[in-house]
Amino acid sequence: MPPTADPPPKGATAPARGSRTLEGLERALDVLMLFARPNTTSLGITEISRELDLPKAVVHRIVTTLCGRDFLELDPTSRRYNLGPSWLVMGSTYSQRVDVRDLTRDTLRELSATTDETSTLSIRHGYHRVYLDQVTPKRLVIMSVQVGDRFPLHAGSSGKAFLAFLPREEQEDYLDSVDLVQLTEQTKVDRDELLQELRDVRERGYAFSFGERQQGSGAVAAPLLDFESKPVAVISVCGPGDRIHPRVEELAQILLERTQAISARLGYANR
Repeated sequence: MPPTADPPPKGATAPARGSRTLEGLERALDVLMLFARPNTTSLGITEISRELDLPKAVVHRIVTTLCGRDFLELDPTSRRYNLGPSWLVMGSTYSQRVDVRDLTRDTLRELSATTDETSTLSIRHGYHRVYLDQVTPKRLVIMSVQVGDRFPLHAGSSGKAFLAFLPREEQEDYLDSVDLVQLTEQTKVDRDELLQELRDVRERGYAFSFGERQQGSGAVAAPLLDFESKPVAVISVCGPGDRIHPRVEELAQILLERTQAISARLGYANR
């Protein structure tokens, strides 16, 4: 009679296939997340093994599978791995399906409640920006915008938050093609002055303005950036200029915390 295997200890269970599959999936996701870190362009087997404390053989199986699905690509010269085109497809699909108004609705409400000022959402339509949504505070004197109104990108903080984060060639095309009209006496129309301000806006991450679009108003605005680092929309906090002026830095920090979190959901990675 053939020998029989000893039964497992009482209470012990063999590892389920599903749990092993889940563990493999978690490891693959851990590998992919390494490539999403700021300033990471490529990784080798040894680096991934060290970072995740995994055997090189395991890492090799994972990256081979990911390459087969085009999530990673192997550089044949350096023998290092880079993100593959499947990421671009998924990111593009996600961004197309995101409704930016739904995505930002709670943030606009929170911003208005926190700052006691009006919060707005703008999108870009060609060389103009368009107000898409707003939330106003419960106070006597407020600033209110007309949803659907269009304004040129060079006038006001929301427009400049778009313009500053466009690729340089698109910036220059705008400045070369558009009549830089003055909406108020404060609207800047000098090309060199505008370019310098756009560089400043891009460096600090937000724009502010006073009376450039509407006399007596003030606003701080920051963009929502996608996985290509392009501005999808702009959120602003605005109100009477004399209330906004002493609070620019405070409002900017509050705004940046919210817009950076939304940008991350749109796939933006601050590299």
